[in-house]
Amino acid sequence: MDIVREPKIQWLNYKWIFICLSLLLSFLGAASLVTRAMPRWESGMGPVQGVIFGLNLGVDFTGGTLVYVKFAQTPELERVRRSLTEGGLRPEEVTRFDDESKNQLQIRMAQIETDKADNLTAQSRTLFETLRQEFDSQKMGEGRLDLNNVSRSELIAKLREADSAAAPEDESLTETQRRYQEQADRLIGARTQLGGVFSDPSQLQDLDLEESVRKALDERFYLGSFSLLSVESVGPKVGQELADRAFWAVLFSLGGVLVYIGLRFQLVFGMAAIIALFHDVFITVGFFSLLHKEISLTVIAALLTLVGYSINDTIVIFDRVRENVREMRTKDLESVINLSINQTLNRTILTSGMTFLAVFALYLLGGQVLNGFSFALVVGIIIGTYSSIAIASPVVVWWQAYRENRKAGA
Repeated sequence: MDIVREPKIQWLNYKWIFICLSLLLSFLGAASLVTRAMPRWESGMGPVQGVIFGLNLGVDFTGGTLVYVKFAQTPELERVRRSLTEGGLRPEEVTRFDDESKNQLQIRMAQIETDKADNLTAQSRTLFETLRQEFDSQKMGEGRLDLNNVSRSELIAKLREADSAAAPEDESLTETQRRYQEQADRLIGARTQLGGVFSDPSQLQDLDLEESVRKALDERFYLGSFSLLSVESVGPKVGQELADRAFWAVLFSLGGVLVYIGLRFQLVFGMAAIIALFHDVFITVGFFSLLHKEISLTVIAALLTLVGYSINDTIVIFDRVRENVREMRTKDLESVINLSINQTLNRTILTSGMTFLAVFALYLLGGQVLNGFSFALVVGIIIGTYSSIAIASPVVVWWQAYRENRKAGA
């Protein structure tokens, strides 16, 4: 399928325009990284660590607790922040998560100097109790449970307790027990479909519940103002270890590419490919710094995916260059590279274009959880395709010209 029929673009004639564009993007990314890293340097952190931790790293790398909370009504950020601070917690960020109409908050707690699971769990329990005292103190009563946060097992036990005809607790699965399980599953399923929160008692009216269960809900439960959707806790040592491993994973992947390209082609091709890959990763990370987007483990996975995707496109062009060099010995290298890029242009447009449409759809429709991952791929595919033509190819030409000048000078 020919999208562009017999292209004859002299790509390398525009190499300085490409280089200036790349330098501009690199400078903007570097300036953002340095600006955000300066407070880290002032605190005594080294240059490399300062730049790394100057990024908006996720809880995977920094350690701490990340809590996602859904409220029944639109929450007041300042009220949430104030209540947590007064409760002895250290909320670093309290921000809206996903679409504003969903009433979801992301609460990022400061790192605590421990890796013990009990201490990390205690921090999330303290957060829950603090929010409950702030928003639901008037609803709470002795023996009453929050229907928006009760677990399935707690719900079954409370329903059985409320029914005087319940089977003994040590009895195996009887019809009575299965009946309670079915009722509890309906409640939990309905809560899940509503995003994790019953915001109004009328939402319970349409459920197929027994009369005894409805009575128990009225007497022994209340609808809390919020629900904890998820809690992610990472200790400082684990976070540091994950950051180190992520750094070395990217570095080793680039080193492996250099060895592979050097063995398959020539060392100059390997160096050109590595320069292009560094260019791709650095500019992508620069965009994350400029937009202050969070870098998590899924973003690192996207960067590694970008490395593999970008090098694949570069290899296709270099492979065509190698074939054409053998067949067109009378032509100079610049002409051969221009021809090779044009010959693979339709393939590049098809593969990169289709992949871009897929990840762009993921970015638009994938939700907040996949936002960082899909954003890295969207930027990376554009930059990776561009660098195979605009960065890797000029480097090969310049190196060849440098070698010929040295031979002529000798």
